[in-house]
Amino acid sequence: MDKLDVNWFDYGLLIIYFILVIGIGLLARRAIATSEDFLLSGRSLPAWVTGLAFISANLGAIEILGMAANGAKYGISTVHYYWIGAVPAMVFLGIVMMPFYYGSRVRSVPEYLLRRFNKPTHLFNGLTFAVAALLNAGVNLYAMAVIIEALLGWPVWLSIIVAAGFVLIYITLGGLSGAIYNEVLQFFVILAGLIPLVIVGLHSIGGWGELTDRVKQSALGEPGLSTWGGTAVGSWTNPLGDWIGIVMGLGFVLSFGYWTTNFAEVQRALSAKDLSAAQRTPLIGAFPKIFIPALTVIPGLLAIVLIPKLGTTGGDYNTAIPQLMGRFLPNGALGIALAGLLAAFMAGMAANVSSFNTVFTYDIWQDYIRKNRSDKYYLNVGRVVTVLGVLVGISTAFIASGFSNIMDYIQLLFGFFNAPVFATFIIAMFWKRATPWAGVSGLAAGTAGAAAFQFLIAPHWAYMNAGQSPDGTPNPQIINFYAAMMAFVADAVVTVIVTLATTPKPVHQLAGLVWGVPDPNAPDPATVKKPPFYESPKLLGGLAILFVLVLSLIFL
Repeated sequence: MDKLDVNWFDYGLLIIYFILVIGIGLLARRAIATSEDFLLSGRSLPAWVTGLAFISANLGAIEILGMAANGAKYGISTVHYYWIGAVPAMVFLGIVMMPFYYGSRVRSVPEYLLRRFNKPTHLFNGLTFAVAALLNAGVNLYAMAVIIEALLGWPVWLSIIVAAGFVLIYITLGGLSGAIYNEVLQFFVILAGLIPLVIVGLHSIGGWGELTDRVKQSALGEPGLSTWGGTAVGSWTNPLGDWIGIVMGLGFVLSFGYWTTNFAEVQRALSAKDLSAAQRTPLIGAFPKIFIPALTVIPGLLAIVLIPKLGTTGGDYNTAIPQLMGRFLPNGALGIALAGLLAAFMAGMAANVSSFNTVFTYDIWQDYIRKNRSDKYYLNVGRVVTVLGVLVGISTAFIASGFSNIMDYIQLLFGFFNAPVFATFIIAMFWKRATPWAGVSGLAAGTAGAAAFQFLIAPHWAYMNAGQSPDGTPNPQIINFYAAMMAFVADAVVTVIVTLATTPKPVHQLAGLVWGVPDPNAPDPATVKKPPFYESPKLLGGLAILFVLVLSLIFL
C-alpha cells in the first residue's frame, strides 16, 4: 500500500502518546517489589480497570486488522465472531469459571491443570501455551509493522523491530500493571481512532443503505450481507460455511476455548482485587465487545467497495483499515487514528508477552528448571523472559506476514492450542472421576486431531471448498471451525477412555478444583460480602446475553 500522507501534527500526537505509554510503565515500576507484583499486579486492581484491560487485550491485530479483513473478505457474517463467538463464553467465564481460577489462587491456567491432573499435563500445556503466545505476539507485531510501514515507508523487517522495541520497554518497566494500565488508556485511544473513521466513511458513501447496495454489487454480493443465510448443511453458500461449523466450531469450541482458557485474557481477571471483581472483569468487557463490530466490520465493508484491488495481487485484506484512514481522515485526525491502531497492536502483543512471561517463569522455569530460588530471582527471570519473548515474537511476525487475512491464521492457531485445552478443562471441572493421565493424553490427542484435519482430511474433502466442489477454492474459515471440532472430540474421547482405564485422584485432592467439591479452607460463602445488585455477575451476564439476542434478531 502507498505511504500515508502524515505531517508534523500527526507525528506530534504519536510522540505524545508514546510518552504517556512509557510514563505509565515508569509509574507502575514503583509498585513492583515481588514477582507476583510484576507478573500478576499483586492481585490488587479494581474491576473497572481489569474489565477494560480484558477487552483491550483482545483489541489487538486480531480485532482491528483481522476483523476488518474478515469484514472485507466474508462480509457481515463476521459479527458471529462477536455475538455467538465471544459474549456467551465471556459470560460463562465470569459466572462459572472464575470462581475456580481465583478461588484456588492459581497463578496461571497451566497451574490449574497441575493441581487438577499431574506434572506431565501441566508441562504439556505450559509449553504449548508458550508457543501459542509467541505466535500470537508475532501477529500483533506484524500488524504494527504494517502501520509503521504505511507511516514511514520503512521495510517490513525494520518496522517489526521498531514496533517490538516500544512494547518491550513498557512491559519490562511496569510488568503486568504497566501493561494493564496502558491497556485502559489504549482502549479509549482505539475508540477515538476508529469512531471518526466509521462516521466519515459512512457519510462519504451516502449512509448505511448505500453501503449495503454497493456491497451487493461487489465481490461479496448478496451473501455478504447475511448472517445466517446460506448456512444449510450440505449446500452452504455463507462465507463462513454451514451452521454446524459456526455454532459448534466457532460459537462453542473456539469461542469457549479462547475466552475461558487463554491465559492472555484470564490473567487480567486474576489481577483483580477480589473474587467479585474477578468475576465482573469479563462481564464488564462483554458490553463493549457487543458493539465493537460497528468499528471493525463496517470499515471492512467500506474497504471492499472503495478499494478495488483489496484482496487481490494489488493488496491484501489486512490493509483495509490503514487504506481507509489514508483516504478519509485529515491530518490530526489521522494522527489520532494511527495512535489508536498502534495502541491496539501494542495491547494485543503486551497481553501475549505478559502472559508468556508468567507461564514460562512460574510453570516452566520455577517448576522444572530452577526450583526453590528467592522471589527476587524469579522477578529477574520474568524480566529476562520478557525480553526473550519479544525477540522470538519478531521471528514469528514473519510467519504472520505470509497470510493475506491474519484472522484465518489466528483461527488455525486457536484450533491447535485452545480447542484441546477447553475440552480438557470442561471435563476436569465437572467430572471428578477424570484421572491425572487422562489430562495429558487428551491434550495430545486434541492437538493431533486438529493437525490431522487441517493437513490430511480438509485438503481432500470437497465439502470444505466453495460450492462443495473438488475444483472450488478452499474456505479457511469452515476448515478451521471443523478442525477445532475435531480437536475437541479427539481430546474428549481419549480423556474418557484413559480415565476409565486409570486411577483417579482422591476426592480430597480436588477440593476447590471440581464442581461440587468445595475447598474446606475457602471462606464460608455466607460470610463473604455480596456486591450490590447492580454488580451481580448474573445480572451483568444476563443483560449481555439479552443485548446479543436482540442484535442477532435485528441482523438476522
